[in-house]
Amino acid sequence: MPHLLIPKIGVPNLIVPTVGGKTFSISEARPKNFQIVVFYRGLHCPKCKTQLQEIEENFDALKAQGLDVIAISMDNKARAEKTQKDWEIKHLPIGYDLSLETARMYGLFISDQRPDSKEPKIFSEPGLFVIKPDGTLYAEYIQNTPFGRPPIMDIAGGLDFVVKKGYPVRGTSTAKS
Repeated sequence: MPHLLIPKIGVPNLIVPTVGGKTFSISEARPKNFQIVVFYRGLHCPKCKTQLQEIEENFDALKAQGLDVIAISMDNKARAEKTQKDWEIKHLPIGYDLSLETARMYGLFISDQRPDSKEPKIFSEPGLFVIKPDGTLYAEYIQNTPFGRPPIMDIAGGLDFVVKKGYPVRGTSTAKS
């Protein structure tokens, strides 16, 4: 059963190696405004390629807005390196070796390989998490399909409003009826 993340509560521990030899740790992330973690399906996914290339094209604008972004998959190191090279990702950090346990803690949907496909045996479906500098969840977008992802600049525009207006975290009501 997927873990349910709750806005304003700390997100699960997340530590993954990145292409280039560094390690990303959510507990050590120090974004100016928000950390955006983009979980993508992997090298086999053309929709992921489009999404990561969109982020890459806007990487400097996102950084200038105080948004740190990382893309992470369950792919191994070789596939992550191929993703970076083939998709021409030069700035966006690419994390790999996301464990099944961590993917489930984040509530990601998990898929099995389709017969006669180039998909890995198992992989996570897309998810995007917006995390405040204190490590608490601000927003999440989780999908069980490869299509229908929110455009990164839509999210960035909303987060710009959040920062400028002090817009609160939503979805935290404890109303009973």
